[in-house]
Amino acid sequence: MPERTLDGLTITIDVERALDPDVVDRFHDLYVETFEPMATRAVARQVLHREEFVEEMSDPRVLKYVARDTSGEVVGLTTLTRDLETVPWISPQYFAAAYPEHTARDAVFYLGFTLVAPQHRRTHVFRSMIEEIIVRVLEARGVCGWDVCAYNEQVLGFSTMIGELLTSHADCTVEQVDAQTYSVVEMHGPRPA
Repeated sequence: MPERTLDGLTITIDVERALDPDVVDRFHDLYVETFEPMATRAVARQVLHREEFVEEMSDPRVLKYVARDTSGEVVGLTTLTRDLETVPWISPQYFAAAYPEHTARDAVFYLGFTLVAPQHRRTHVFRSMIEEIIVRVLEARGVCGWDVCAYNEQVLGFSTMIGELLTSHADCTVEQVDAQTYSVVEMHGPRPA
């Protein structure tokens, strides 16, 4: 892919089906650093266990959009798949029923996760990787799902940001299709008579 320069940072983004073990180790450290705070901010588990992460990084059905700086250092990663069976927390049957024509054309995608090295989070790395996803989904005239926990939406505005990025690049419709509500009861004692 061509180089992109913005904010004084030049990157290339390559699409890979499997990552070398040293790159997997580097990304796993970055992945844990990025997503571990979610362990106390979201009810649903947001962090893959190491073995799950390694499996996904070697699964050729999951495309890895790898951003590197000019020295070859990995600075960002986005995952995308057309094989919804690779995403254990979603229902491929839902997408097949809701988007039968897209399913028949193998044009249903799922955006797994995106992470950017801390020193590059206020640069164009995130946006550049998502733009590459937009190109792929647009070429397929596809449907692409993603999920964002309440914290990442309400505090960081991720779905809103992605939606704005999508609509700035394509004629598309972005809509929330489902939500999961988690509840807790805290017992204080018997009901007063």
